Amino acid sequence: QVQLVESGGGLVQAGASLRLSCAASGLPFSSISMGWFRQAPGKEREFVAGISSRSFTLKYADSVKGRFAISRNNAQNMMFLQMTSLKPEDTATYYCAAGPKGRFESPSYDYWGQGTQVTVSS
Repeated sequence: QVQLVESGGGLVQAGASLRLSCAASGLPFSSISMGWFRQAPGKEREFVAGISSRSFTLKYADSVKGRFAISRNNAQNMMFLQMTSLKPEDTATYYCAAGPKGRFESPSYDYWGQGTQVTVSS
């Protein structure tokens, strides 16, 4: 049974940093590309960042480029999203996803976590 469990969300002030984690189990983690998405209330789920299986390819949404960094530790079956210079518009539920069926940016992934809430106050 595949499980993706996000953690690390919280309430922070604008300009602060947070590090999200995604713990994966039940899948060949070191062989699978991963991604982070987010969804704000009333909005569609949007791509944040993606990482290939061996971290050779990294992709970012323009809105987070230069502020967020995606990484993974295949030995620990973990993926991370380091978020810096957070803005109120980053407020959303952040989801970990595994196994993109096409481009990183497309929300067509095989597996999804339950999400972790990030709230950035102004």
